[in-house]
Amino acid sequence: MKILSIATTLVFVVAAHVKGQPKESDILGKWESDKKDVRMEFFKSGDEYQARLLWGDQIVESDGKTSKKDTKNPDEKLRSRSIIGIVSLTGLKWDGEEYTDGRIYNPPSGDTYKCKAWTEHGKLYLRGYLGVSLLGQTAAFHPYNP
Repeated sequence: MKILSIATTLVFVVAAHVKGQPKESDILGKWESDKKDVRMEFFKSGDEYQARLLWGDQIVESDGKTSKKDTKNPDEKLRSRSIIGIVSLTGLKWDGEEYTDGRIYNPPSGDTYKCKAWTEHGKLYLRGYLGVSLLGQTAAFHPYNP
């Protein structure tokens, strides 16, 4: 009887662990930051994951709808483009647990950072950093369903 109880417990522990494992496709779709200040859409392109900016309080004019121009872009040819809709995150690769080796462009500053992302308990976490991940910031996102 004791062996049956131990076996049953092990089955539940393994099942809970497997259910909680992240899947490569978890990142796909529309996400809004928990601060509700940015919305992005993640998609797969070839063997990498990318994201486009859908909306952000720093990338729209005071009317909340009209896109600002990419005036801080290091490439002068891109400074007249609208920010909304640009692919600002590129290069994420799935390593079996998280998405690594990405680059994220921040239009308000014109800076590009390294980034990584992971999903946990139905949320997406995106960490941008300079050099090493320890020197960065993490933003939490929840699924966005307009």
